[in-house]
Amino acid sequence: MNERRNRASWLVLAVTGGPLLLSVSSRCFVDAFSIASSVSSRSSAHIGDSSSVRFLFADECSLNTFDAEECIATAGYVRDPTEASSVDNVLVAEIETLRDKFTSFENVDAHVKTTNMIKYCRRREGKRLLASDTIAPSVNSRIANIEYNHLIEDRELVLVDTVRVPGMDKSSRAFHRAGPRKLLHFDPSLVNAAIVTCGGLCPGLNNVIRELVHSLHNLYGAQNVWGITGGYHGFHNPEYAPVLLTNEMVENIHHEGGTILRTSRGGFEIDAIVSFLRSKSISQLYIIGGDGTHRGAYKIHEACMEAGLNIAVAGIPKTIDNDIDYIDRSFGFVSAVEAAQASIRSAKTEAMCTVPNAVGIIKLMGRSAGYLATFAALGSGDVDLVLVPEVPIVLDGPGGVLPFLRQRVKEQKFAVVVVAEGAGEELLEATNVVDRGGNRLLPPIGEYMRDRIKEYFVEHGEEATMKYIDPSYTVRSVPANGADSLYCMELAQNAVHGAMAGYTGFSVGLVNNNVVYLPIPQLVASSPRQMSPCGTTWERVLAMTGQPNTTPYVRSEEQPIPL
Repeated sequence: MNERRNRASWLVLAVTGGPLLLSVSSRCFVDAFSIASSVSSRSSAHIGDSSSVRFLFADECSLNTFDAEECIATAGYVRDPTEASSVDNVLVAEIETLRDKFTSFENVDAHVKTTNMIKYCRRREGKRLLASDTIAPSVNSRIANIEYNHLIEDRELVLVDTVRVPGMDKSSRAFHRAGPRKLLHFDPSLVNAAIVTCGGLCPGLNNVIRELVHSLHNLYGAQNVWGITGGYHGFHNPEYAPVLLTNEMVENIHHEGGTILRTSRGGFEIDAIVSFLRSKSISQLYIIGGDGTHRGAYKIHEACMEAGLNIAVAGIPKTIDNDIDYIDRSFGFVSAVEAAQASIRSAKTEAMCTVPNAVGIIKLMGRSAGYLATFAALGSGDVDLVLVPEVPIVLDGPGGVLPFLRQRVKEQKFAVVVVAEGAGEELLEATNVVDRGGNRLLPPIGEYMRDRIKEYFVEHGEEATMKYIDPSYTVRSVPANGADSLYCMELAQNAVHGAMAGYTGFSVGLVNNNVVYLPIPQLVASSPRQMSPCGTTWERVLAMTGQPNTTPYVRSEEQPIPL
């Protein structure tokens, strides 16, 4: 029991239409045993017989049945007398599937149910062959005969609202758990896939491309994988010809930053894109980009459905700002934070070694969200003032950042400031000028703060030495670190699994430490997200820096505490 308590588990609850598998991560507040406690106190009309709750451990192949009361007692858990942790209703974000409109390669009647192995199939001379058979594989493929201990079912869900507080609605949103499915919609040997990267650079782009190519060729034996160069422009601009991606071509690209496919903003011409997909007989399209790119991806999906094209459109979220909603983090974010910390250390060294009254200022990316600036500052532990878009900047007065900064310099002879590029719009005149991607150009807050701080010292009869560093493009062009490399692999593999199963109009991401499939409309509806100025992350910044809190204190006892 002690060993099993430490494993991630799956709780099976009986609901209308059959058992429902709820993912319970080991890091979640509501784990398998506390849910079992809730289960035993709820009506059987909602969750069935609580006396025999089944747990499927992720690293085991079979279901193990335990008595709920025995599990709770043995584990040392007690019931929540307020039932604040209970969930009565699970609201599932449904994924669109091509199976509803097109004939699938495999179906329930034709599939052999006695195996838990995905049978990657190829066709030659009308005969259906398995990857385990002796065949002449494509020159682009080295098909791996993979046996999975557990194939994911559509009933397996990952809860979104895992933190439960008193007074909270007893419902939770949920996404479908990502992973290999039992049935394939596409014949892998006939798949022509295409990959495109759009928007700005981000650490890990090459990792995602590499793993998409490897998964398509090696796990499924796909026919061709096309790389669309130059972003959306590559679908119709003859200057950016598509390239055929092979295992050999992508073998070492994960050691380099950037994207071998190159990228751009703009160029979204839906008719030309659909025409390209039709001409190349593309059956799967993988689009790597931010919320704007995902909005374009869903338009492509809709156009394909309207044209009767059997094409799976899958997105992989990419943003250096970490501002795409629902997902724990975007790939490359950790690598960018790591690179930003190097700039912070440089600024601190410059400030410490310079007189008089040196202030080092580092401007980081963060158009509407200050995650990168905040996490880099917290990770470094060397920052005296953090300025982000979510928190208004008050310059003067008792709670102003300028008198605070002057006092900090007086105490330690220097100071370090990190400012996100989207901070302080209330101080500067906003502009309506946009770039080719439709993003509004931001006023130069970094330079403004540099000049204003220096003026403030002069106004008080003192001299200040300013050290201004702008590593914006540096932090997003570095190679992915180990954590992001692994994350990129997970995202790419699961995107391929989803597309092969026939899902479309979806994206893939990490939610509560589980990889899930997210419908693109839900993903972009609340993106870009922002960091809560009343949440624990910003409170950590205030505790570390001691800077004035310019966020109004607006906490209601009736509302959940923001995180």
